[in-house]
Amino acid sequence: MQVRIFQPPKTAMQSGRAATKQWVMEFEPQAAREVEPLMGWTSSADTHAQLRLRFDTLEEAIAYAQKEGLMYSVERPHERKMKPKAYADNFRYDRLGRWTH
Repeated sequence: MQVRIFQPPKTAMQSGRAATKQWVMEFEPQAAREVEPLMGWTSSADTHAQLRLRFDTLEEAIAYAQKEGLMYSVERPHERKMKPKAYADNFRYDRLGRWTH
């Protein structure tokens, strides 16, 4: 079985980064989804698609995958680029844009 280990990104509805600290392990889909002909619902026989395991560190997630004999791939998080800003920069004399007031 193939699993993917990653840190989830911050959602657009979050202002903080609290839910992005843990590492998540997801199983890759093993069976295709099917459309049920009577009701039109989408279903699958793959129950591993419902699992999301959370770990505090990457090493714990890798150790669990190795212990269970799972093939894994690790997706490293993108480096966050922060540009320092200050409120006083809005009133600098060498500002590129014109003031609107």
